[in-house]
Amino acid sequence: MLPYGRQNVTDADVEAVTAALRSDWLTTGPGVDTFEQDLARVAGAPCAAVSNGTAALHTAYAAAGIGRGDEVVTTPMTFYATAGTASMLGATVVFADVEEDTANLDPFAVQAAVTSRTRAIAAVDYAGHPAEYDDLRKVADSADAVLIADAAHAIGSTYRGRPVGSLADLTTFSFFPTKNLTTGEGGAVASPDPSLLHRARVFRTVGLVRDRAVMRHPDEGGWHQEVHEFGLNYRLPDVLCALGSSQLRRLAAFKTRRQELSARYDELLAGVPGLRLPTTRDHVDPMRHLYPVRVLDGRRREVFDRLRAGGIGVQVNYVPAYWHPVYEDLGYQRGMCPNAEAFYAEELSLPLFYDLTDADQDRVVEALRTILES
Repeated sequence: MLPYGRQNVTDADVEAVTAALRSDWLTTGPGVDTFEQDLARVAGAPCAAVSNGTAALHTAYAAAGIGRGDEVVTTPMTFYATAGTASMLGATVVFADVEEDTANLDPFAVQAAVTSRTRAIAAVDYAGHPAEYDDLRKVADSADAVLIADAAHAIGSTYRGRPVGSLADLTTFSFFPTKNLTTGEGGAVASPDPSLLHRARVFRTVGLVRDRAVMRHPDEGGWHQEVHEFGLNYRLPDVLCALGSSQLRRLAAFKTRRQELSARYDELLAGVPGLRLPTTRDHVDPMRHLYPVRVLDGRRREVFDRLRAGGIGVQVNYVPAYWHPVYEDLGYQRGMCPNAEAFYAEELSLPLFYDLTDADQDRVVEALRTILES
């Protein structure tokens, strides 16, 4: 089976992990600091490493102070965790529709969804294509809301010349094996705001406060530490940070290859009947995590099943978040976001990863053409 995504791990990565295993630190040591500094150079803002992408979202919402009675406006065209982690904090999630072409959160739909209770707007850089952050920033500022970027797909992408990671108040990353780089499991929160980043760091470290200057009982003893607000253990260990730092050295090569493959798909699939290719706006330079095509005329299920049967591991990204039973049980109904639902009905993610060969890609294209032209 040819997968839709796969990690690339080299001998250098293995050596970096081995060195970490042989060091005095397995978790919360110098490797974490190094990875966070390496990541900040790519993200354009200081970063806090966490245990996975879902933890990054939970941490970001917690750092923003999201809680019961607050509303979070977000996109339904995402993995459920973008919404679910806000719901777990007691917030009410308001789903706004997506742009018809990019499947990213539509700023006009966000504007219409904002109320006096809106505390955060959370965009997703679908497939690695950055959302319209300048427009979203205007809406967020007018609502006095925090702007959050779920950039799980988009590390290495830029928007109007600025790196993803520097565009929102809080940005989250995922380093799952199918993403643009991997730490095995892992994620991060980036923020140009020192106070928000500090809150993120405290939350991901079980809420522990060790700074005697802010302790309520600083004279308790040298061993003393305090918890002022609830947090969770979302730390990313040195061993995985070592892998992340090693992977970051090849991020430019990862981006170049993904862009080459995307351009080659564009060329080979141009003019195929019943198929719509992804769009790229002129002011973005995406590092594509996915290559999402749209299969027209109600044939997506057929194409998915036939490609899978032929050993080509296509995927569908994503079921609209409010279609999940956990949101159905809260009263969310289908039909809320017609653009997102129309996109979902046609979307198919073709294999895209660094080690995908031209021959592999030709196989995908030939199989897809054969089905659609029959």
